[in-house]
Amino acid sequence: MMYKKSIITGLMALTATYSFATTSSCGKVEIADMSWNSASIMAYTDKFILRYGFDCDAELIPGDSIPISNAMTEKGRPDIAPEMWSNAVQTLIDRGVAENSLRIAGKSYSDGGPEGFWVPKYMVDKNPSLATIEGIKKHAKDFPNPENASVSAFYGCPAGWGCQISSTNLFQALKLQESGFELINPGSSAALSGSLSRAYERKQPWFGYYWGPSAVLGKYDMVRVDFGSGVDKEHFINCISKEDCLEPKVTMYPSAVSYSVTTSAFAKRAPDAYTYLTKRTFTNAQMNALLAWMEENQADGQYAAENFLLNHQEIWSQWVSKDIKTKLEKALDKL
Repeated sequence: MMYKKSIITGLMALTATYSFATTSSCGKVEIADMSWNSASIMAYTDKFILRYGFDCDAELIPGDSIPISNAMTEKGRPDIAPEMWSNAVQTLIDRGVAENSLRIAGKSYSDGGPEGFWVPKYMVDKNPSLATIEGIKKHAKDFPNPENASVSAFYGCPAGWGCQISSTNLFQALKLQESGFELINPGSSAALSGSLSRAYERKQPWFGYYWGPSAVLGKYDMVRVDFGSGVDKEHFINCISKEDCLEPKVTMYPSAVSYSVTTSAFAKRAPDAYTYLTKRTFTNAQMNALLAWMEENQADGQYAAENFLLNHQEIWSQWVSKDIKTKLEKALDKL
């Protein structure tokens, strides 16, 4: 509670001290605040840096990938979407770029977003073969289903998500059922993360689908299972990710790409602020750690972003000039 009070008091002081921002040449800037935590951290980070570093009148607009992409392309607002995953809206992004209504500023994550099948590192430490799918299949009995020990458990993607299709197709391509595994589709992301958390805290076996960046991969040391196949991106896009994939073949998940996207109008109106967005990128490890902190402290996107800015100058200072860094340091001193 003391932390939140200090933040609120600091923000009130900042509002008074930097009230001139609303009349700056950067003007009003709308930033999409998506419904998942990493995107929210990024949105609040951009809001703070644009407001107190570039004197923009920055505000957040709630929304999700598809409606935000459409609105940016057709209506020219909001100005910025900090974390747009290409596997969800690539067609919309391509259309906006082709029509010169959108610009891709850069990658939200310099090393992409890892998806795959994972096992806890403590299991691999005891049996290194479990880092491979052949080792998993050979030792299927080491992964008993908590509800039915006569079969082995594989935890798939949450029901209704796009990754439910890909994880199901790969479950079939890898012939995991023939090895004794049963596909468990959790009803929600909370159910999936809960199953992994319970297993990890008790040092029990777990095998299933997960993705990054995420709080889970920030909190728990997991190993992505090697299928021994490499990545067949074309087959993944044209078959594995489709419900009507009749002959799924084994392939690792291609690294998902997330872009920081802006309207072309914003890029032209505020070139310095746009340049910042071309440099602002996280690694998965950095975001995983921020998400784990966010979860452990029951913080929202704003407090998580402020924690990042206060404690990780070595990261964000690489995104801005020395003059902008000095302005941001002064603003952070008031938090």
